[in-house]
Parts: sequence; C-alpha cells; structure tokens
Amino acid sequence: MRLLVGLGNPGATYANNRHNIGFMAVDAIARRYGFPSAKSRFSAAVSEGRIGDERVSLVKPQTFMNLSGQAVGEAMRYFKLEPADIVVFHDDLDLMAGRVKVKRGGGHGGHNGLKDIDAHIGQDYLRVRLGIGHPGEKHRVTGHVLGDFTPDEIGWRDDLLDAIAVCAPHLLTGDGNGFTNALALCFRPPAVQP
Repeated sequence: MRLLVGLGNPGATYANNRHNIGFMAVDAIARRYGFPSAKSRFSAAVSEGRIGDERVSLVKPQTFMNLSGQAVGEAMRYFKLEPADIVVFHDDLDLMAGRVKVKRGGGHGGHNGLKDIDAHIGQDYLRVRLGIGHPGEKHRVTGHVLGDFTPDEIGWRDDLLDAIAVCAPHLLTGDGNGFTNALALCFRPPAVQP
C-alpha cells in the first residue's frame, strides 16, 4: 500500500490556484488509472485503487494547506504505513514553471503544508516538487501562489499533469530518478517563463 498525497486548498474558490497543483496531480492519476470517486475519510478526500499490482490510496487533505499533516498522519496510522510509503505532490515557488524535482526528506522550504506534514509524520517521505515559478518580487508571492493558472499556463500544466500520471508507477517503488527520467521523455517544460 502506498499513499499518494496531493496538497491544496478545498473548495471551488481555490480549484484552479497554482497552490492546488498537488490536488491536480492526484486527480490526473485517479483519471488515468480509473480510481473511484473519492470519499471523505481522515479529514481528506480519499480514493482507493490499484496502479499495476500496487494498492494505492489517493489522499487530498480537506483541512486547508497549513493543516495538511493531520489528514496524512491519520491515513498513515490507519493503514499502518511508514513515512517512506508516502509520496506528496506540492507546488514549489523555487522551481521554474513546469519543472519537477523529487527528493526524500529535507526541509520544508517555507511551504506550510510540508511543515505541518513534517510535524505529524517526520520528514522521511518522498516529495514531488512541482514548479509554479516565482513572480520575481517578494510582495507578489501570495497573489501568485493563490492566483489561478493563466490561460497561457494551462496548456503546459495539463500536459505536465498527464505526464505525471503516466510516470507515477515509478514513484510506487520510491524510484524518484526513474520518475524524473521517464517524465523528461514525455514532457518538456515551457521555454519561456511567466
């Protein structure tokens, strides 16, 4: 069993925000592998299914970003998993738009969703950092993160989400390098950054 966790904020108001790209990644995986509609469990929207031979729970915390750890911790304990069995998809300001990096452990880099997960389960989980780009000036960060993807960004975003879903099986074995290598073969980030 693996938990694939997408970070975001619940509700229609936030649905297209850059901050919700983690939710979008989990939704793309659910579509590709035919997961059933999510049900409310662990203060999250949870859908259980299979990717290949692996049993997987897709988890989207509904506690708002800054309290994501509560839902992840509850799900981890319920399924009797270790942090190493968890993959978290989240937005990353420090990566150019469309870039993806994978790492296990490390600091939260100021991301409040990761900070709360670290507090609940520790740091030994796999993080899939999804670049949303930086607006260039510190005072514009909040508006950028909580702003919707623009029409110019939606094309590369949707292509990236489809590629993440195709390459997701690599993450189930903890193969971050295999995932990023496979992703590089089927997705090219935008050349011009916003």
